[in-house]
Amino acid sequence: MAYFEAINLGKTYKTPSGDAVIVDGFDLNMKKGEFVCVLGHSGCGKSTVLSMVAGLNEITEGSVLLDNREIEGAAPDRGVVFQSPCLLPWMTTRENVMLGVEQVYYHATAEERAQIVEYYLAAVDLSEAADKRPAELSGGMRQRVGLARAFALSPKMLLLDEPFGMLDKLTKFELQQVLLDLWNRERLTAMMITHDVDEAIYLADRIVMMTNGPAARVGEIVTIDFERPRDRRDIMADPRYLEYREQLISFLEERVYQMDKAA
Repeated sequence: MAYFEAINLGKTYKTPSGDAVIVDGFDLNMKKGEFVCVLGHSGCGKSTVLSMVAGLNEITEGSVLLDNREIEGAAPDRGVVFQSPCLLPWMTTRENVMLGVEQVYYHATAEERAQIVEYYLAAVDLSEAADKRPAELSGGMRQRVGLARAFALSPKMLLLDEPFGMLDKLTKFELQQVLLDLWNRERLTAMMITHDVDEAIYLADRIVMMTNGPAARVGEIVTIDFERPRDRRDIMADPRYLEYREQLISFLEERVYQMDKAA
């Protein structure tokens, strides 16, 4: 039985020249604890799908079910990590993580909430930066705060919108490993938006490839059969890695050809 369901999900904007259909008939089922990456060209509607699932963007048609309940607006049962972590600049690292913990664990004692925060700060290797404010942190460290904040909510679903897209390659690799280490502990149901083929292969159980917009939808789904926990070097040495990569790139290149042909 599906733990997460996007059923005929659609998003349409009203414009002076008529309706602009961004997403049309997006369907996806996920099992509990599954990690899915949504891949596609820029502007294909990936982030629009995630924002509707997060409850941050009104759904025009269709519905989203999480744990057999239809979502209605944003809620802490969905932890969201954006490309920019959106930290409150006047708060310390600890306070930024505590903000969500206090809302979710309002029934817990102050000591229990503090223990939760410290646990996740340690998990992302930020204990020594707990009293620093966002302006004192690097981009990678700020994104670690975003990951700690999302996981600390113990959400039913983790939503990641290209969280490492603005980072350099080395920092991206480090943060991918931090994410996987946390995910291996918690096994949250996760949906991640990315345009990085290698990132998707390394992280995902399945990769959902979207057609080009307008009216984007699921074009193809690829199952990634690498065992977990994963080692990056082992995966890249596996013959299946190149097969997956070729399949994904072929899909994306075909979309480029279609765009050029349409133009």
